[in-house]
Amino acid sequence: MLAWELYEQGLSKSAIARRLGRHRETIIEWIKAIEQQGLTAFVEASQQACKVPRPARQVDALVKRHIWAVREREHDCCGQKIAYFLEREHGVRLSVPKIYEVLAEKYVLRSKWHKNHKRGPVPVATAARQIVEMDTVDFGGLFAFTAVDIYSREADVLLRPALTAEHGAAFLHRCMRRRFNRFVEVVQTDGGSEFEAEFALEVWRYCGQHRIARPYKKNEQAHIESFNRTLRKECLGWGKFKSEDAVRLFPQVEAFLERYHYHRPHLAFVPMRPPLDTP
Repeated sequence: MLAWELYEQGLSKSAIARRLGRHRETIIEWIKAIEQQGLTAFVEASQQACKVPRPARQVDALVKRHIWAVREREHDCCGQKIAYFLEREHGVRLSVPKIYEVLAEKYVLRSKWHKNHKRGPVPVATAARQIVEMDTVDFGGLFAFTAVDIYSREADVLLRPALTAEHGAAFLHRCMRRRFNRFVEVVQTDGGSEFEAEFALEVWRYCGQHRIARPYKKNEQAHIESFNRTLRKECLGWGKFKSEDAVRLFPQVEAFLERYHYHRPHLAFVPMRPPLDTP
């Protein structure tokens, strides 16, 4: 044991503590135990103590309530986002695995997604305003046209009564002027009819390339598909609406976008932050 060897060489207990990065009282206890038990017995006892399993770290009941409250308030968000809000709002740092242990006490959690699942090529952006993905979400008698900048994660939503290229063009004009500074390098859509005709003619006013994702390659639209799930989960749900519901739902969608951009942290950023909450 190095501490004992240094002690036998004449170093003081304080010098040994500084050398090993330990507290002086710890060195005193070690040397005292070695003098009483002998070096061999002390080492064996220390090794045996390391094999004894330590009790699981206990989480304070108040912290557990904070975790559950954030989970429900933030629409069943993931452990990383709970850790973000826990530290930001309560000054508590807790590992993500421990947060999931606490969640499992109250909720039935889904199995983890397999990160090594093979994927095809996807668009890659190195700066904002390079690639914007667009898509639509079917709500029965109402359709949500959606768009997201795959780098900055800034997004927009427009509810329309029909899935036509005319409405697609209306959404294009609105979101490009409101969100994406009128011009990006690539606008990517699927091959739906809402992105043909008027949309296909007008899109060149706002981009250098209109890229159509390959059929049955959902991963090429991964960013917008992820945003669409968030829109359903945290705003409009999985129900059906009538076209006249658009007026009623408009404030709800705008409130969601405000929260999405300025309050809700995004996993794409390290450290996590909302898309428009610049570091």
